[in-house]
Amino acid sequence: MKALVEETVLPSTRPKVRSDFWRYVNRYKFYYLMLLPGIVLIAIFRIAPFYGITVAFKDYNIFKGINGSPWVGLDWFKVLFHHPDFFRILKNSLTINLLELIFVFPAPIVLALLLNELRMEWFKRVTQSIVYIPHFFSWVIVGGFIIRLLSPSTGPIRIVFEWLGVEPFMLLLQQSWFYPILVSGEIWKSAGWGTILYMAAITGIEQEQYEAAIMDGASRLRRMLHITLPGMAFVIVLNLVLQMGHMLDVGFEKIFILSNPSVQQISEVFSTYNYNVGIVQQRYSFSVALGLFQSVIGFGLVILANRIAKWLRNEAVF
Repeated sequence: MKALVEETVLPSTRPKVRSDFWRYVNRYKFYYLMLLPGIVLIAIFRIAPFYGITVAFKDYNIFKGINGSPWVGLDWFKVLFHHPDFFRILKNSLTINLLELIFVFPAPIVLALLLNELRMEWFKRVTQSIVYIPHFFSWVIVGGFIIRLLSPSTGPIRIVFEWLGVEPFMLLLQQSWFYPILVSGEIWKSAGWGTILYMAAITGIEQEQYEAAIMDGASRLRRMLHITLPGMAFVIVLNLVLQMGHMLDVGFEKIFILSNPSVQQISEVFSTYNYNVGIVQQRYSFSVALGLFQSVIGFGLVILANRIAKWLRNEAVF
């Protein structure tokens, strides 16, 4: 006699999940409609251009277009890596970015800590507004200001030369002065605007922690080191990880404006090199290959920095 086995078939939950999803979408449809223009914008200007990456693997001809240009594989990358100036430009890009990481990156952190210590609210707001202003100046204006400031004939630097008893000379023509001037200009332009995220992080710190520290007799410096800085830690890690993605990317405008033939040996970076070789000489495939190389290295550095941050402090962006 055969045993009768009853098979219990569990009802599939997929239709229910699907209906719940569309019910959720229908409930917040107006929010999704508000989000739609942003999605379309990203799709058109961020996702669709990814197709242009194929230009790096082709001998691109503007008359034949992307599809009509022949494939050349990794030839443009070989041209890039075997170029006699490649390692010099790589060194310049890394040097400038490391200097900015050491001096420019901490500047808004220090400024935010100092602004947080101001007790007069009106003075604090006015100071914040003033330090934000340089961010809205383009590098054309900032570069012109720096050139005029350091002019040995008409700039205020002439007074310093006279006071020191030194024969006036153009600092921007000296290789030893180019990096300090570049980094100082970047600090002046970006430090104030960079405080916004850090000030927001400080605002989120519970005031009870400061009150408890005051009751325990902690000085302002100790409160800053043991309460304020740890409260900013995640934002600092976030900015640091994202900064690593730009280690080979130095802003084109500031180098193009402040550079000159006297300092080209140390000032030429990938962005200006890409412009001079890829755009001016119309070697578009070479230009895309160089940009792809920078993006891949930057992506790898972001992943590495995130792993290190997670290992050291158990705080990571993703």
